[in-house]
Amino acid sequence: MTLSKNSPLILTIETVPGRKIIDVLGLVKGSTVRAKHVGADITAALRNIVGGEVKEYAQLLAGAREQAKDRMIDDAQALGADAIVGVRMQTSAIQNGASEVVFYGTAVRLGR
Repeated sequence: MTLSKNSPLILTIETVPGRKIIDVLGLVKGSTVRAKHVGADITAALRNIVGGEVKEYAQLLAGAREQAKDRMIDDAQALGADAIVGVRMQTSAIQNGASEVVFYGTAVRLGR
């Protein structure tokens, strides 16, 4: 999902410059868990020998980040938020070969 007129602003700071927060709607979050593909493991093992970026894993994590962020945006839109402030992202290993990506922040409504 890309930001459109109806999408909330997403900020890592706690305020929205030039705008006043008039209502705090609460915590919004989005997460996903992704597992590695055995083909990517084989390619990664070869890259460990010769060096370089493991593009298969980079693409996997990029997709996971986008999906988790989109889920957070959907959560905020369901509350009628104009912005999400204090946004953070975390990753963690669930098990060998699977990772979780979580986005979270505070949904707010803005005044002028």
